[in-house]
Amino acid sequence: MPAKRREPTSPLNRYRVPILDRTLDLLERLSQHPEGLTLTAMTEGLAMPKNSVFRILTTLTLRGYAERDESTKVYRLSRKLLSVSHGAIGGQRLLQAASAVLTALRDATGETALLGTLSGSQGVVLDQVASSHPVKVVVEVGHAFPLHTAAPAKAMLAFLSEDMRKALIQGIHFTKHTKTTLTSAKAFAAELAEVRDKGYALDRCEESETYACAAAPVFDARDEVIAAIWISGPSDRLPLSKLPAAAKVVADHAAKLSASMGRPATHRK
Repeated sequence: MPAKRREPTSPLNRYRVPILDRTLDLLERLSQHPEGLTLTAMTEGLAMPKNSVFRILTTLTLRGYAERDESTKVYRLSRKLLSVSHGAIGGQRLLQAASAVLTALRDATGETALLGTLSGSQGVVLDQVASSHPVKVVVEVGHAFPLHTAAPAKAMLAFLSEDMRKALIQGIHFTKHTKTTLTSAKAFAAELAEVRDKGYALDRCEESETYACAAAPVFDARDEVIAAIWISGPSDRLPLSKLPAAAKVVADHAAKLSASMGRPATHRK
């Protein structure tokens, strides 16, 4: 049986709403399992009455925040939650500020330039400006990407608080996709330390041998990481020998976007 959650000691605890607590527990649980969970799996994992879990899931599904696969009986979070998290990080303001930066980054590198953020235990693409090359990397807005292989995920995780970073790393399944994929929490943590030192992150064909990426974090007025921008292109145009130089270009553009989002000048490199 899962351990009972220990409530923090606070005089405000008497104002807690139990059903809202349970709903948030359920949302957090689903966010850790992008592949989805069955009603039984969630009931067991949350140690909640099955009827309560079913009612919450039904409400979330009716409101569009969750989806149910009728064939597998699996529930997943929907992209509607993206609009909520999007608002928390500056939402439309971020998209507007990023538009010109992404275009400039695409022009400077010739590769597809993208903007994304973290969403639960994965990353999600918010916007992109496609490369003008006939052969290019293009992804759908809303596409989810894994944390251990994607350059933008590394760029964001590296600058989270230590507690948040450790919690996310503990939830990663280090699936091996290519010969360069990082397959352990120790190796991944070491790479994130290097990202913090350099200010940019790389995907050295870690998810697919056909493309590579270079990313840098975007910060807000509180100097908190809220997003990442990156370039993605075929591995023959972005070989490992050229990735660091390309990443520095990305970092320069990320700094401009951070300034637009109000990051204090004292924190800019």
